[in-house]
Amino acid sequence: MSTLPLPLSFFRLSGTSTRDLPFASSLKRSSVSFPLIPFRRLELFRSTSGMTISRSFSFVFCSLKAKATAELVQDTESGIPAVGRSGGGRATDVEHSRTFLEARSEQELLYGIRKEVEAKRLPPNIAAGMKQLYQNYRNAIFQSGDPSAAETVMSNMAVAFDRILLDVEDPFVFEPYHKALREPFDYHMFVQNYIRPLIDFRNSYIGNLSFFYEIEEKLKQGHNVVLISNHQTEADPAIIALLLEKTNPRISENMIYVAGDRVITDPLCKPFSMGRNLICVYSKRHMYDVPEHVEMKRRANTRSLKEMALLLRDGSKIVWIAPSGGRDRPDPLTEEWYPDSFDSSSVDNMRRLIGRSGAAGHIYPLALLCYDIMPPPPKVEKEIGEKRIMSFHGAGLSVAPKICPSEIAVAGKMSEEAKDTYAQALYKSVTEQYDVLKCAIHGKQGFAASSIGISLSQPWN
Repeated sequence: MSTLPLPLSFFRLSGTSTRDLPFASSLKRSSVSFPLIPFRRLELFRSTSGMTISRSFSFVFCSLKAKATAELVQDTESGIPAVGRSGGGRATDVEHSRTFLEARSEQELLYGIRKEVEAKRLPPNIAAGMKQLYQNYRNAIFQSGDPSAAETVMSNMAVAFDRILLDVEDPFVFEPYHKALREPFDYHMFVQNYIRPLIDFRNSYIGNLSFFYEIEEKLKQGHNVVLISNHQTEADPAIIALLLEKTNPRISENMIYVAGDRVITDPLCKPFSMGRNLICVYSKRHMYDVPEHVEMKRRANTRSLKEMALLLRDGSKIVWIAPSGGRDRPDPLTEEWYPDSFDSSSVDNMRRLIGRSGAAGHIYPLALLCYDIMPPPPKVEKEIGEKRIMSFHGAGLSVAPKICPSEIAVAGKMSEEAKDTYAQALYKSVTEQYDVLKCAIHGKQGFAASSIGISLSQPWN
């Protein structure tokens, strides 16, 4: 990913700094009622010119799942027309409704949804999803006990609703390789600020921080790195980035995620996806949902693999992929969560891609535990528009030493048996790391859960 201008936070409370909203020193479940919240002034930044744009703004509740359009959030009095999408989408001028940015209370924000439906700018099914998202996000943020919870919810939800509506008005279309949109609106910071208050950092851990430093050094040397990981929530990219943003910003901001089609087609997800670097593919779990679309999906996946091959040729790329083909699910009998098994052909595709890139390449096993924050539906659903439940909870991220395919290949060749063995070796490492994170977070063992090969830390403290 090329160097970007120094990003400004996409919003700033008047009279405050752009640093992260602080958490209360004592985090506990709150039994707060939710009165109407008066507006405060909010400043939105436009990174293309450095110009600060002021808005009288209410604080509204928000939820995480979309990445929308590269459009300018501007002052009503400025008289500047809204700028339409570019990139994968169509470049058009759009008359963008300012309903959600002009809301001054929770009541006005929710009324704005009905107003947009009546104006036929917002489909009823999307409106229903937005209301549900608002309620679930609000409840999750108030669980933190943070005294600024009401303001956090109001500011984040107003911007999220605005971005969702903007994409409905002028839908963004993702290319096979999507580069995070950082200006004129910074979607990356929008997502970071949206997900951050859902993470209980006091009960979150990173495993083997030294290996993340090792990975950064390899990226600086022009090497490629692939992280073979389990997958738990739609918020995984944001959670990974937030846990690493203070110690490993190069990884946090430049990671390329192999993403399924649902997060780039669901109206409530798209604005959140626009803030990430993505290789867009069709998941094997949904390949045959519509039989007549199978061939089209296969061709699209081939294009995406070609895009990835071109990216890797340049070196210094880090790619995250979940070879399970989807999110982890709880065992139907025990209700225990565990990393889903890896597809050996997906692992081997990545092995071959980095092996043929011309640059040095390394494959590391990565474990992620964060399902409590935004668990997927119990079963895989065909329809777009799943119900999204959220909660305030700790999260864990761990990486183990790289595993070289050459250690398993026989006479320099990877037989089918060797491919399976290699995928299993990566999976075994991921599950071992996952167990340590689980003991630390769910088992309340904290740092004591560290093992000989997995050292836990909290570098944000």
